[in-house]
Amino acid sequence: MSCMIAIDTNILVYAVDDYEPEKKTIANELVRRLLHQSDEIVIPWQVIVEFLAIQRRWKNLGRIDEIAIGENIADVLTAFEVVVPKISIVTQSLSLTTRFNLSHWDSLLIAACIEANIEILYSEDLSHQTRYHSVTVINPFI
Repeated sequence: MSCMIAIDTNILVYAVDDYEPEKKTIANELVRRLLHQSDEIVIPWQVIVEFLAIQRRWKNLGRIDEIAIGENIADVLTAFEVVVPKISIVTQSLSLTTRFNLSHWDSLLIAACIEANIEILYSEDLSHQTRYHSVTVINPFI
C-alpha cells in the first residue's frame, strides 16, 4: 500500500546546492528513489515558491544565473505534481502552531500537507519522526 509523500524546500535546495556536496548527494538520491518508488509524491505550493525565492537570492549573490533558475524550476515542475492549498489551511495552521510550537511557515506547510492527505513529509527543518496529526516528518540527513 502506498501513501502520499511530499518533500520540503530544503530537499530541493540541497539537490542543486554545490556548496553542500554531502547533502546534495543525499537529496538527489532521495528524490531519485522516491520518484522511482512512488507515483504519489507531490510538492506543496509553498515549497515551490520558497525554492524559487532561494534561487533568486542565490542569483543576487552571484551563485546562479537566470537560466539555471529556469532550469531548476522546470525540473521540479516536470518531476512533481504541485498541490495548491485552500485558504482553510490558515486557520488550521493556528492550532498547529499552538499545539506543536511550530513556526508560522512550518505550521502552514504541515496544514497544507494535512489538507492534501500527505502522510510523509521529508524535511530537515522539523523534528525527525514526529507525527503532526496525520503527517510524519522524516529527516533524510540523519
